[in-house]
Amino acid sequence: MYGVYRPTHAPTGIEHCIYCNFFNNIEKSLIIAGVNQLHVFRLTPEEAALFGDKLPERIGEIRKKLKLECMLSFSLFGNVMSMKSVKLVGAQRDALLLSFMDAKLSLVEYDPGTHDLKTLSLHYFEEQELKCGFVENRHLPIVRVDPDGRCAAMLIYGRHLTILPFRHDVSLEEGDTTLGCKPPILSSYLIDLRSMDEKITNVLDIQFLHGYYEPTIFILYEPLQTWSGRTAVRTDTCSIVAISLNIQQKVHPVIWSLTNLPFDCFCALPIPKPIGGVVVFAVNSLLYLNQSVPPYGVSLNGIALSCTAFPLKPQEGVRIALDCCQSTLISFDKLVLSLKGGELYVLTLVVDGMRSVKSFHFDKAASSVLTTCMCQCEEGYLFLGSRLGNSLLLKYTEKMLEASVNKIDADGKKSDPPCKKKRTDNSEVMASDVSQIDDLDELEVYGEGDAISGTTITSFTFEVCDSILNIGPCGRMVMGEPAFLSEEFCNTIDPDLELVTTSGYSKNGALSVLQRSIRPQVVTTFELFGCLDMWTVFGCKADSITDEDILKTELKDENEEKSDEKKGIGEDVTQKDGKTIPEEDIEDGHTFLILSKSDSSMILQTGQEIMELDHSGFSTQTPTVFAGNIGDNKYIVQVSPMGVRLLEGVKQLQHIPIDVGSPIVHCSVADPFLLVMSEEGQVVLLSLRADNFGSGVRLAVTKPQLQQKNKIISLCAYKDLSGLFTTTTIKADTYSANPLEFTKVHKIPEERVSSNLTCSFIDDEDELLYGESESVFGKTVNNSNKHAPKQSPSDIYQKKEIKASYWVVICRENGVLEIYTLPDFRMTYYVKNFPMGQKVLVDSVQMTELSVRPSMSNTSSSSDRQEKVIGDMPVIKELLLVGLGCRNSRPHLLARVDEDLLLYEAFPFYQTQIDNHLKIRFKKIQHNLILRDKKSSRARKKGVEATEDVGILKESHVCLMRYFEDITGYSGVFICGAYPHWIIMTARGSLRIHPMNIDGPITCFAPFHNINCPKGFLYFNKAGELRICVLPTHLTYDSPWPVRKVPLRSTPYFVVYHPESKTYAVVSSTQEPSNKLPKTTTDEREFEIIERDDRFVYPMTEKYCVQLFSPVSWEVIPNTKIEFLDWEHVTTLVNVSMRSEGTLSGYKGYCVMGTNFSLGEEVQSRGRIIIFDIIEVVPEPGQPLTKNKIKVIYEKEQKGPVTALAQVEGFLLSAIGQKLYIWTLKDNDLSGVAFIDTYIYIHTLSTLKNIILAGDLLKSVSVYRYQEELKVLSLVSRDIRPMEVYTVDFMVDNVDLCFVVTDRLKNLLVYFYQPEARKSCGGQRLLRRADMNIGSHVLSTFRVRCKLSDQSIDRKMISVAEKRHITFFATLDGSIGFVMPISEKVYRRLLMLQNAMATLIPHIAGLNPKAYRAAKATIPELFNPSRNILDGELLWKYTNLSVIEKSEVARRIGITVDQIIDDLMEIDHLSSHF
Repeated sequence: MYGVYRPTHAPTGIEHCIYCNFFNNIEKSLIIAGVNQLHVFRLTPEEAALFGDKLPERIGEIRKKLKLECMLSFSLFGNVMSMKSVKLVGAQRDALLLSFMDAKLSLVEYDPGTHDLKTLSLHYFEEQELKCGFVENRHLPIVRVDPDGRCAAMLIYGRHLTILPFRHDVSLEEGDTTLGCKPPILSSYLIDLRSMDEKITNVLDIQFLHGYYEPTIFILYEPLQTWSGRTAVRTDTCSIVAISLNIQQKVHPVIWSLTNLPFDCFCALPIPKPIGGVVVFAVNSLLYLNQSVPPYGVSLNGIALSCTAFPLKPQEGVRIALDCCQSTLISFDKLVLSLKGGELYVLTLVVDGMRSVKSFHFDKAASSVLTTCMCQCEEGYLFLGSRLGNSLLLKYTEKMLEASVNKIDADGKKSDPPCKKKRTDNSEVMASDVSQIDDLDELEVYGEGDAISGTTITSFTFEVCDSILNIGPCGRMVMGEPAFLSEEFCNTIDPDLELVTTSGYSKNGALSVLQRSIRPQVVTTFELFGCLDMWTVFGCKADSITDEDILKTELKDENEEKSDEKKGIGEDVTQKDGKTIPEEDIEDGHTFLILSKSDSSMILQTGQEIMELDHSGFSTQTPTVFAGNIGDNKYIVQVSPMGVRLLEGVKQLQHIPIDVGSPIVHCSVADPFLLVMSEEGQVVLLSLRADNFGSGVRLAVTKPQLQQKNKIISLCAYKDLSGLFTTTTIKADTYSANPLEFTKVHKIPEERVSSNLTCSFIDDEDELLYGESESVFGKTVNNSNKHAPKQSPSDIYQKKEIKASYWVVICRENGVLEIYTLPDFRMTYYVKNFPMGQKVLVDSVQMTELSVRPSMSNTSSSSDRQEKVIGDMPVIKELLLVGLGCRNSRPHLLARVDEDLLLYEAFPFYQTQIDNHLKIRFKKIQHNLILRDKKSSRARKKGVEATEDVGILKESHVCLMRYFEDITGYSGVFICGAYPHWIIMTARGSLRIHPMNIDGPITCFAPFHNINCPKGFLYFNKAGELRICVLPTHLTYDSPWPVRKVPLRSTPYFVVYHPESKTYAVVSSTQEPSNKLPKTTTDEREFEIIERDDRFVYPMTEKYCVQLFSPVSWEVIPNTKIEFLDWEHVTTLVNVSMRSEGTLSGYKGYCVMGTNFSLGEEVQSRGRIIIFDIIEVVPEPGQPLTKNKIKVIYEKEQKGPVTALAQVEGFLLSAIGQKLYIWTLKDNDLSGVAFIDTYIYIHTLSTLKNIILAGDLLKSVSVYRYQEELKVLSLVSRDIRPMEVYTVDFMVDNVDLCFVVTDRLKNLLVYFYQPEARKSCGGQRLLRRADMNIGSHVLSTFRVRCKLSDQSIDRKMISVAEKRHITFFATLDGSIGFVMPISEKVYRRLLMLQNAMATLIPHIAGLNPKAYRAAKATIPELFNPSRNILDGELLWKYTNLSVIEKSEVARRIGITVDQIIDDLMEIDHLSSHF
């Protein structure tokens, strides 16, 4: 059996964050990394549109509040283990240092020419001799950078230090161009730490110290290890040493050392000048060390004093433990600590007059998310990254308390502290759910902050500004039925499913409800046959428009002006004045719905009811090519094949017949301009002008002088609000080819910018800052993203006041794309071979300057090349240029080329010195969509010819890409066609693409805002049904999949769906401090109470409970909670179908739980099996959810711990201790049927018919069989190699059965049973069929049948797909993926493609996809890897290649491009569930 692995949801957990000059030296960005994902965010002011006409009063607040906007995302072929930034000499931006297992280091940097990452250098240290004989490496490669940027160091294998020196030539900085050829990175070298001192091993942390003449590394290590249970014998085992690095001589003397530090030290944080030194964190104490002063330490709880002899002062008023804490500096003497419970403390270093630390001051500031990484962003902003909850951007403010000025003595004693207000429990509620972020809880903090002798006490306020959704760690995932599904979609072959997964930990615990596709909520459906296209328009509001309204309109934010693209119509204006209008008084809804047939039009008036208008100024005798609003939605234009009408409401103001030799087939609007195009490619521009006669406005017609040699086949008008579309040339006097001269110019703005520039000054600075020439190392300046220096949010806000500009993008028959200005049609951009789908679109006059490698560059500009490809150049069918995202500031170019979609994003490129040409380039975005209708291109072409209509309006002229604004608050583009998709970008800046395949192909779409359908939409499906719909609002669409997060505020462990009652049972636990210990002298469960002093930190115990949730509202069903006994842990919860005489089918569904009493190693472990049913009762008045109750059928203690449960042939299968038991349920009691002895600890079971697959904690997997007629449970086969199994499942392909296993090393392995094979020893051993590494831990899997209802699947294929199962899985990093069986023929084809792709695509950071997916092993295995699973992530990158690269790869492997795309499409469509 062969398989394909494909991740369908990217990881969402965040493990590393850093704030640096990623794009350029002016603007800083936040870079976050999690697993193999790298995201670049910038901090932007909150969208002013939210405040509308209250703008002037609120402007101060807007300036202060920043949000995160995602600028770039990268997916790497390796998991990031550590990340730091460094400024290389002469560079225009910071480079990133990324480390990967086991010992790889990559230096990457943003490339302004391609809007991508480029690799500067690679360092690989995975030699066998460095591993010192160990076969498994448990040490992460930690990277640290010298604060002065002289070198970087990486700790590898826990005992070697790699030094990466950076060049620091003074002459280079002064602009000596002769040194341009020298690389900024010198050759790296290794230091074996044990060569300095044999004891330096088990290194816990390394840091560079501040304020030393040479780079100085501080090393915290533990030469002889101990643990908390051995502190009576061996304690104070940690030591430190500081090494001075002489990089030139490669000598490294020890300059400072100290031993006998507390055994629980785990990390260090260097303190900058003027204080200097280092803070060492231990679990129970905190130390400050400096070379020149005696060490100072405090105990943070009562445990510290009993386990260390190191001199510690008790820290007054503090009782905390620092294990798992994260810290970051917010000033030279203040740190923010985030503890393992999410508490935020501000730690102040109190110094005396000699700048030496005399005491610590802790201030409990707030309670927040459980933090994995943290960094300071802007002044006053803190980012908390988490893999256990949503990551947060916090704003902190420091307030002086005028009431009292506290003096703090040198020994840290305070006099008269101000009374601290008691913090309410409420402040614990930090938005763990997206919906809560609307009303941001201010976390008020009272307490002492600064504490330098005689300084004013400060108080801190923390407030959530933004959050990044995280659905991980996904412990258990189940399928369920959605509670709301419109009845129109209920009778499908494939069941409609949604996924529910457990997320988070402790107070960040939640349930995440996921749907991959969008399911609209249908308001009503009409049958209207023969409609080809439709538009919605706003009617006349002239009588209600007052002077005050006009004033408001001028005040409103740039992004509220309509950019009616392509089909413009129907942009929603309910937010016009910033107020969301309630449903009952929608005054500015759409007034008319215009439907076009092939030879006529239909005009419907939409209000409370939808009625057809018989008499109006609209044309009904001809088809409509386009209808939309113009003049700020005051007027309507209707474009027919032979003319244009301008209307105000139903009154026709102007009719312009247009005869250019052929009928008009296309129209595009950028208010106030209207462009129409005829079938022959003739273009006419109409502009709305004020007129003193009659109605006061008229359309003026102009025929632009465009070169007609090559026919124009598509065009799109665009109104730019981003400020990116600019042709302003950089001034000659500030642009210089000599870096020396530029440096002088460059330094002026930086000093002036900091002193709060006015916005006009910044505009002038653009030319200075963006005009930089090629620098010494050939790096180009980019001022990417974007426009303003990042000095203060207010500057950014002022800079955003951008005037709208008007453009038209045109594509010709010969593949040339041109951008012209409107209304004067001056060419500003020229791209050759546009339909070939290059990675970067470059103005062809820039071609000479492009120095990227061939795979990245545009095709050669020589004319012979163009002639060669023109024969098989794909045809452009439609163009759309739209501004998406925050204030429409992210221009995206979409194009339908044959049946594929090209998606580009514009990015600034100020290198071009060509007069009056746009200073931008376009970067192709990988979207992985295959939108082809059917397989086999020949059938497609025939089909197209056959379906041509006889009417005037042809189907091929209908626009399939529809821009929409404010459908339930979202804006973007809807793609009609066989596979409809929503493309959404919010102010968060991430492009989200969601399918909507529930209703099959969609022919046309329009936004619809109406009293009965507020902020909704309309569409026609293939059956000619017009559906009026709204988007369900309970889901968040600004995430990889539409999601709803239900906060639990406890740790969820298990979730199961009970189909009979349509409810979910969830097992969760809360943590409670415990002062009890079980007595070991007696068999009864008796506890002794331990009393300790006030500063003792008691251990936490888990208190478990199970409760029911209703998927209707995702609330707990009242009175269904079952609490478990103290010290009882729930180990499993499953939904089983057991034999029952009371039902028609002979089976009845129950929920079964297994528990275990964990009372320590001296008490025998026992557990309980609990069987409960969910029954229906009469609900209590006013509480409809109480119709379900839990009825416990059976609960008895077993002879050992119940570790796993499953069903087999209607019996209950349980793993108890080291045995497997089979039980039957009769008269509410379990009676044994069969048992078998197993291995150490079976914790996962999966069954299929009578086959049982069991996963052992250490002894890999075994297959058992239950024979009912003999009542025998027997071992069939097992894997003999030791393996730490995480989960097991089956892989089913018709008659073939394999076993899927995941393990601790993040491998996904497939085993099969083949007794005929010699290696299987007559079937006693399972053979490994396939293996790969997926880079994340998998704890949960489930199977689902292939999707059959897709129209592209052949009838022949259905019989195969019907009996083929897809195994889906969820990971602890928040990613979702699947493994699907495929036929050998498809596997062989795609394997050749995978091998070709591995060498073709550029590898970011030098990482190899083949090495990333190779299975890992703890000990070297003496057999070859099986592989046999394809990497879907790599295969789908094929869809992103240009046409030339696609055909080249297909030619190389000997098949056609269509065949490859068909194979990928089949996998895509068979697995398009949820």
